[in-house]
Amino acid sequence: MSDDNETFDLDVLREMFKSEAYELIGELENALLALEESPREKDVISRVFRALHTIKGSGGACGFDNISHFAHEVEGVYDAIRNDKMVVTREIINLTLAARDQIAALFDEVYKHTTAESEVTEQIINRFRSLLPQGAASRTKQPAEPAPTVQEPQATYRIRFRPARDIFLTGTNPQFLIDELRTLGTCRVVAQLGDIPPLEALDPELCYIYWDVILTTTKGVNAIKDVFIFIQDTSELTIEPIDIEGGLSEDDDYKKLGEILVERGDLSAADIEEISSEQKRIGELLVEKGLVNNDRVEAALTEQQHVRGLRKERQKSEELTSIRVQSDKLDKLVDLVGELVTVQARLTQVATEGTSALLLTIAEEVERLTAELRDNTMSIRMLPIGTIFNKFRRLVRDLSQSLGKGVDLFMEGAETELDKSVIEKLHDPLVHLIRNCIDHGIEMPDERQALGKARNGNIILSAAHSGAHVLIRIDDDGAGIDTEAIRRKGIERGMISADAELTEKELYALILAPGFSTAKQVTDVSGRGVGMDVVKQAIEALRGTIEITSTRGEGTTIILSLPLTLAIIDGFLTRIGNEHFVFPLSLVDECVELTAAQSHKMGDRDLLNVRGEIVPYIKLRERFAMEGERPSIEQVVIAKVDNVRVGFVVDHVVGGHQTVIKNLGKMYKGVEGVSGATILGNGSVALILDVPRLIKTVEREETKT
Repeated sequence: MSDDNETFDLDVLREMFKSEAYELIGELENALLALEESPREKDVISRVFRALHTIKGSGGACGFDNISHFAHEVEGVYDAIRNDKMVVTREIINLTLAARDQIAALFDEVYKHTTAESEVTEQIINRFRSLLPQGAASRTKQPAEPAPTVQEPQATYRIRFRPARDIFLTGTNPQFLIDELRTLGTCRVVAQLGDIPPLEALDPELCYIYWDVILTTTKGVNAIKDVFIFIQDTSELTIEPIDIEGGLSEDDDYKKLGEILVERGDLSAADIEEISSEQKRIGELLVEKGLVNNDRVEAALTEQQHVRGLRKERQKSEELTSIRVQSDKLDKLVDLVGELVTVQARLTQVATEGTSALLLTIAEEVERLTAELRDNTMSIRMLPIGTIFNKFRRLVRDLSQSLGKGVDLFMEGAETELDKSVIEKLHDPLVHLIRNCIDHGIEMPDERQALGKARNGNIILSAAHSGAHVLIRIDDDGAGIDTEAIRRKGIERGMISADAELTEKELYALILAPGFSTAKQVTDVSGRGVGMDVVKQAIEALRGTIEITSTRGEGTTIILSLPLTLAIIDGFLTRIGNEHFVFPLSLVDECVELTAAQSHKMGDRDLLNVRGEIVPYIKLRERFAMEGERPSIEQVVIAKVDNVRVGFVVDHVVGGHQTVIKNLGKMYKGVEGVSGATILGNGSVALILDVPRLIKTVEREETKT
């Protein structure tokens, strides 16, 4: 039974550690890339060391002995670097990045059921050991005879370790920390049990024990602090040196100074008691001796009590600032809120059609609370886009090195928030775009220098909010796109005729066609245009758009426009006959009536005069081949897309509508102009219009005619 409980506890710890593990891997990679830019920066070296040390300690606490051992071997090199026994080199950075990838593979083996090659682990360990200065080999290599990496004068320390009461809930076992202290030297540990409550009041998930430790070691105080590095912010830890150069013998029991003096006969027990009582009234003694006045003592005591109180409150608040929640639970919450929005719409409809004023008041209150709950729930799903931006530093570094190019990555707007589900699906398209920029956009250093450019190319990755959308830009200062090469390729593939006159925007759109490429040689990395149709499909699956602009010899800009969320949006409900259609409210500019006097024709295009402005419009009844008679006065919903206003003719405008987006399914995957559906309060289905796609489809058809 106990073995089963231990297995269960270990599984729980591992699941709790899962998200933290991958965060630590990301922090390690970011710290290494920062270290490559500032190899002598002590703070950055400490960041790398802390990440490795936390992976080692927390991994060991969760039973990942192979990961803990591996991280410890890597940590040894950075311990030597911290103590100025080694310097950071490109070889060490490359090797540590490889170690980071192997640690990720080892975690994936547990959490994602993949397979990690153990031979790679051993190869990396052996290379790290070969880099260490002689005599600084890792102590895990020969556990029986630990060899210190840095020899310091022998010292004895008094350590009090009082872990946070809820330390077990974070997946940390204090006993592992005590055991690690024992490896540093001669260690005496006394467990303090006075805080353990009676059995009926004891909570088995809380830690009531703290430890007093006497440690004699040659490793120095930093080695002791490193043991507690990943719990120091939440636990009470004091380390006091009490003996330098000589220490205590292994057979002596350490006693308080007063006890030692009494045993020697220098003082009596009564003297000790008298001195102790006087020390408790040190303020009174100082006043009596005229060293300070009473007001100054009172001021000092007030400051002391105040600062201690503030720090205790700050520590408590820091412990409660965040909570980890599994993503599937969050997705379930969003689904439930979506169902609640639908039910609320039904309640509002029933209340509106009824005669009860009380029911209508309740429905309005429920609508307000539902909207607030919806907004708060969606905000929980929002993450800064910097969570994926930072991953591209490694991509740019490795790819530019492999191609022999110098490329600097600059990031802007990393704090811009986007729905978690959008961010998760955005990684691969951005990887492809950045790879294309480096491989086919940025020139070789000598070529750039000959053109009067800096030898290193620049890629700027930025994000910014634009209404209910986020705009992501990828700018490079490379060679730009050769429009003539695109034209020749388009003619060669039969995509355009030889005499076709296309704008630059239309030529760039050809790049997004399946299999289109102007690269003379296809590499294993990329080529501008190779696979860009995959990027387009991924962005359109997110209900986004992609726009390409370029200047030959100066660079290329790619703009992705993405909705903030894929779950719930503010919609604008309309009706044609008995069918309902929803416009994304963020795109709706205004609504006007359509009369014969306002309507004009220019060729096959319908135009509307709106206060002197000519606005093209699309008749949705004809577009969707819907039967029935048109009303005498129709309504035009004017949407604004890419700063262009286009009208959509409907029978009636219903008004604002909280829209829970539902997928249409595979059968309707090819339907253009419709991005999803939603359920109305009466149980009927309304289609959500894909306004940008609908406009482009109509433009394409008009061009062909």
